[in-house]
Amino acid sequence: MSDAEGSTGPSEGLAGPPGGFAGLPGGVAVSHLSVYDWPADDGVCGGTPHLHLACSEAYVVTGGRGSVQTLTSSGYEVTPLAPGTIAWFTPGTIHRLVNDDDLRITVLMQNSGLPEAGDAVLTLPPKYLIDPQTYAAATVIPADASEEEKERVARARRDLALEGYRLLREADGPEPLAAFHRAAAALVRPRLADWRDRWRRGAEAAAAATGAQLDRLERGDVSHLADAVVRSEQPSAYGKFGMCGRLDVYRGT
Repeated sequence: MSDAEGSTGPSEGLAGPPGGFAGLPGGVAVSHLSVYDWPADDGVCGGTPHLHLACSEAYVVTGGRGSVQTLTSSGYEVTPLAPGTIAWFTPGTIHRLVNDDDLRITVLMQNSGLPEAGDAVLTLPPKYLIDPQTYAAATVIPADASEEEKERVARARRDLALEGYRLLREADGPEPLAAFHRAAAALVRPRLADWRDRWRRGAEAAAAATGAQLDRLERGDVSHLADAVVRSEQPSAYGKFGMCGRLDVYRGT
């Protein structure tokens, strides 16, 4: 269902000192993305169109060139991507990455990497969105498959999602997009309790820690400064097949 099923991200569940938070700033998570260079039947190379329902996502372009196609209730847009570009979008934005020349991106994700841990629904044709089981059968990449089989499944689901994406882009009126939003929400509803727990341990905890630190500083209490910590981390996996490309991921993703 996502770029890196079961992802935790480097900022989830890192408890700091009392009243603190030791994850990445704001409870975000990071992955490194090399966008697929696989051509689709429209002649465009790139990834799988999808949306997130509860998370914003940002792209920091580190190499190559391309673009991101987006579709919202306000219409269709294309944002060019080149080294140094930062582009971001809010929940509900259908996005398709296009790779013109070795496009590489560092992806910043809200809620401890939730976009790579379930908060993503591909734009499959409606008949694949009727229930979680039907959707999963069309999208899940088997963890124990060979590299060749994983690539085959990733390409097949990309092409299937492009079928639904074109239907949405070519739709006459807003109802098809609204219907996709409703179907996506129904698909993820069984997982919302887990999402809420991730948010509480990540972004909410980070915001609460800042509030507690401000309260201490107002009282002249600097004790939390003595509890400072430094952490670093290397990717735990390289080249995983994701929705948009091959991913280098962190912490068991």
